[in-house]
Amino acid sequence: MNKNLIPMNERTKEEQREIARKGGRESGKVRRRKRTMKDAAQLILQLPVSAEQVALLQKYGLKTLLPEDMKDFKAAGYYSKEAESLAQMDAGISLGGDGTFLQMARHLSPLKIPVFGVNFGKLGFLAETEMSDFEKALQKLAGHDFELEERSQLKASVVKNGRVTVQAHALNDMVVAKGHISKLAHLELKINGKHSGIYAADGLIVATATGSTAYSLSAGGPMVHPSLDVSIITPICAHALYTRPLIIPGTNLIEITAVPPYEELLLSADGEITAAVAEDDIIRIEKNPEPVRLIRLNGRSYYETWQQKLMRTCRNEEAK
Repeated sequence: MNKNLIPMNERTKEEQREIARKGGRESGKVRRRKRTMKDAAQLILQLPVSAEQVALLQKYGLKTLLPEDMKDFKAAGYYSKEAESLAQMDAGISLGGDGTFLQMARHLSPLKIPVFGVNFGKLGFLAETEMSDFEKALQKLAGHDFELEERSQLKASVVKNGRVTVQAHALNDMVVAKGHISKLAHLELKINGKHSGIYAADGLIVATATGSTAYSLSAGGPMVHPSLDVSIITPICAHALYTRPLIIPGTNLIEITAVPPYEELLLSADGEITAAVAEDDIIRIEKNPEPVRLIRLNGRSYYETWQQKLMRTCRNEEAK
């Protein structure tokens, strides 16, 4: 009989003590591994902008503002949640992936401050340049050799008993999705007040043309040129073969409500959960009056950018 299968109450006291000692040692190893991983994660999350990057900005005469919690550099600070503090900026530079860029755009677009992305991530559809070309990009910024391009945003409002309880805006997409993994959401879609359909699905994505290369694309939605003023409605894992994405004018009002059987729903804006949605709530999604202003440096076409980004993704997947 395998010794590991012998019950504890049938073992000798010496065997029981030895098993307890081994278990304690293994438990300690696991705790130490978890603690080491936690410390590493905190270190990564707290990594500041490098001194080299700040020096490059100053080299080209660009006054640098850094988040207030970065005390290691001789630069003025700002608070991301205070409009008065953010208003000091002429432009925002995002160092990271698309998620970092979207966060920055959310804070700066209401103040009409243009944004610029430097890709540190894997894909970076929204980034204007790669880190390897950072200095070249700064030369153009300092020399005012750039153009501003406006991108449409979405505004979502959660309406309860005729009163707006939550509002949010997003550059990429709004997502209404189920809260429980094992249940389907049942959603009624109206466009400009007219019934468009009822969806049994994991949820619905409403994306801008800019956001067509994000979650909507992963769910089977089309890629749309970012200059088009449209909204893309893409079901997530719909339980119907005839269900397909819709492209509608960006000026149309979209309304989404839950229908029986009711399930918990969540509304998220650009990947951040904004609100829990009750069964009687109406989610209204429309064009946000304030666009995001992007700083454009290079003359590459969007088609070339799409090809490069998607091919990079394919190569990364093949390398795994």
